[in-house]
Amino acid sequence: MSQPEKSGCTDVVFTRNLSIGAHLVTKRPGYLHHGIYIGNGRVIHYAGLSRSLARGPIEAVSIEHFSAGSGFQVVPHPHAQYTGLEVARRAASRLGEQDYRLLTNNCEHLCLWCVIGQRKSDQVDACIRNPARALRVLLTLFVYVLIRDRMLASLARTLDVPFPALNG
Repeated sequence: MSQPEKSGCTDVVFTRNLSIGAHLVTKRPGYLHHGIYIGNGRVIHYAGLSRSLARGPIEAVSIEHFSAGSGFQVVPHPHAQYTGLEVARRAASRLGEQDYRLLTNNCEHLCLWCVIGQRKSDQVDACIRNPARALRVLLTLFVYVLIRDRMLASLARTLDVPFPALNG
């Protein structure tokens, strides 16, 4: 598995070893977030619930924005239906889509559709098989959103900026 290099003193990520069309994954509170590397330090991902409880679109963002300070890994697909530029083209064909659904059309569904031609999510399947895991994930997400929103509201009051301006 090709590992990205990360500088020890900054959050700059060097992408010289990343292939266009690479399936990337980064840790989030309670789940793994997926995206497709499209070159020039950019990743296409489903924003989903990453900014708020409102559903976000499929968008292209910097790799730093995608990884959110958590680093990332390349997901290997030895039997991929599509590779390289075709994976990137498939991801780009869905830019702007706003049909996020946690259980049936999330970031992992997007990436696996781009690479293997099937919309599926191992994380969703694992939660369906293990309701206790699903409950843990939902609780973690709920607590994370509460803490994040309180911190943003506090920062907005400190800076005298309307709260929604900081949240999107």
